[in-house]
Amino acid sequence: MVAVLVLSGCGDKVEDPGPLSKKVSVMPEQMAPLGEMLLVPAGEFVMGSNKVDDAGMKERYGFVKTPYMDEHPEHRVKLDAFYIDKFEVTNAQYKRFVIAAKRPVPFEWTQNGYNVYQDKLAIFDVEKLRQIAVDYFKLDMDTRKMNKEQLLKAMFAKLKFMDNLPASDVTWYDAFSYCEAAGKRLPTEAEWEKAARGEKGQEFPWGDTWDPAVANTGDDVEWEEGIAPVGSYEKSKSPYGVYDLSGNVWEWVQDWYHAYEGSTYKSDEFGEKNKVLKGGGGGIGHYSISLFFRGASRQYSDPNMASGDVGFRCAKNQDKGNKAAER
Repeated sequence: MVAVLVLSGCGDKVEDPGPLSKKVSVMPEQMAPLGEMLLVPAGEFVMGSNKVDDAGMKERYGFVKTPYMDEHPEHRVKLDAFYIDKFEVTNAQYKRFVIAAKRPVPFEWTQNGYNVYQDKLAIFDVEKLRQIAVDYFKLDMDTRKMNKEQLLKAMFAKLKFMDNLPASDVTWYDAFSYCEAAGKRLPTEAEWEKAARGEKGQEFPWGDTWDPAVANTGDDVEWEEGIAPVGSYEKSKSPYGVYDLSGNVWEWVQDWYHAYEGSTYKSDEFGEKNKVLKGGGGGIGHYSISLFFRGASRQYSDPNMASGDVGFRCAKNQDKGNKAAER
């Protein structure tokens, strides 16, 4: 789980990759198809909030930080037009990147079989396939009487399903490198929030009324590990048509976790040590309350942290150049 209100962090921390001056030598065409992007028009929007914890959630749930305070003050932000991925980056898209860039696969793939390739599976005998099906793919079926063809069919179906899950268990640096190689970049926190909330700053991508059935909060549908294929929740779309900006996986954005201008809230976590996470995740279990899934909600984590409920999407400037504007 990410370093949310509940905990100070409990993902896997990987070695710091050092400066990001070394560009990944991968061309976007090696990673195609990259997925559809949607235009968010230029203009102002309402960012942050002035909410306070009137319900005493900090004491009730044992949160580390006081709810809402790092969202203060509500303010208007003017942005240039930009494009943002319609869906979270998928496993299939990220796999093409790690192959082309010769990068390590997410650790989670070594545990669920997604690091295995179909042509490699086909060379194993039936006994070895049965072992792989149980130990790695964790197929919910009796494999003892399945022949080789049946086993391969079941595992290929599982791989195809996992293709459309959002790529997760990636650090901020992994996400940054993917977007850079794709000719894109990570969205800024302001861009991500505008894409989710629209110009008027609505609470959730679909409006101001909380409905746990609209998004994958991990509360209403039992997806494996709490994560659904991207785009599974049609009603989760934002005013600009962007999916899964509330629920499914948390998403890395460009910004360091700082206080907003004009805020009086103090935190030892502010500064260039944590990156902002947005959106809420489907794997947070009994903590799936509306607070986390609001567009204004701000969470954070060490950029070297990788977690099974943290993924990302990319953005791109409408005009030439792709450097994220400094806020």
